[in-house]
Amino acid sequence: MSKYVMWGSYCENALEKRTPYRQAHLDGLKAQKESGVLVTLGPTVDNTTVFGIYDADSEEIVKQLIEGDPYWKNKIWTDYSIKEWIQAF
Repeated sequence: MSKYVMWGSYCENALEKRTPYRQAHLDGLKAQKESGVLVTLGPTVDNTTVFGIYDADSEEIVKQLIEGDPYWKNKIWTDYSIKEWIQAF
């Protein structure tokens, strides 16, 4: 398996707009974490950027997880990039 880093952006007023989708988002992240594919994910303090680390067989799997998330589907996350990452330590 390879590790992938994801950086993404939040929409304006994300804290308010995410409310109807938050529980489904958290439930999905919990399932990803339990399966081992999600290492960590969360917002920056200013809530403008999201950062995540995934342990997956391919970048395509990570893309499917991101685009299947309620925050992506409902435009809470507005864009993202994925890079394969070499964990040195």
